[in-house]
Amino acid sequence: MDDATDLLWTPPAPSKRGPKPRFTLDAIAETAIALADEHGLEAVTMQRVASHLGTTKMALYRYLPGRTELDAVMLDRALGVPGPLPGDDWRPALAQWADGLHRRVLSKPWTVELSQRPHLPGPSELAWFEKALAAMSGLPLRGGEKLDVLTLLVGHVMSLARREGQDAASEAELARGLAPILRTHAQEFPHTAAAFAESAEEGAQDSALRFGIDRILDGVQLLLAERHSPGA
Repeated sequence: MDDATDLLWTPPAPSKRGPKPRFTLDAIAETAIALADEHGLEAVTMQRVASHLGTTKMALYRYLPGRTELDAVMLDRALGVPGPLPGDDWRPALAQWADGLHRRVLSKPWTVELSQRPHLPGPSELAWFEKALAAMSGLPLRGGEKLDVLTLLVGHVMSLARREGQDAASEAELARGLAPILRTHAQEFPHTAAAFAESAEEGAQDSALRFGIDRILDGVQLLLAERHSPGA
């Protein structure tokens, strides 16, 4: 394990010598998370965290070696643990799992950036893995295939969360903005105009999260059906 993972699994024990530690790893992580929530991830530095705690940057090194380890602790605390999933069917369980992950990271958009930096998962992140893998435990899939399913779901969730976290225009907002342009230039962009018009009529705007989850799970279901076919 590297230093970041050691911290996540086994926080440093207080030294029996010297002054009693003023802070805990949780308190440091909470301060960093509050800074990221209010000002964005770029505002989180060891110096600024120390300043908010009323101490010096050097004093923080008693608790964690540096920014990489702080990132790991922040991500693991922010992800928390997943809620309960329906246990009788893998498909609704994975759909609920992906939706729950989306809501969690969307509440703290900076976790998208941290999750994509090289790191070893901590206890909370592994709890998310465990929950989804347990939902697939009865499926005739190899371990690598189950991990690939999670990679596809997480990639879809994180991609949308990154876009939403950047205050990108929703599909409905984009449609309203494009409406006068598409009316004027409908002959140049007939398929685009038709797609936006049909989406509005069907009430299907801003449903990319669920659409993507369903298509990924459709693919898994098709694979399972092929493996159950007589010629498989």
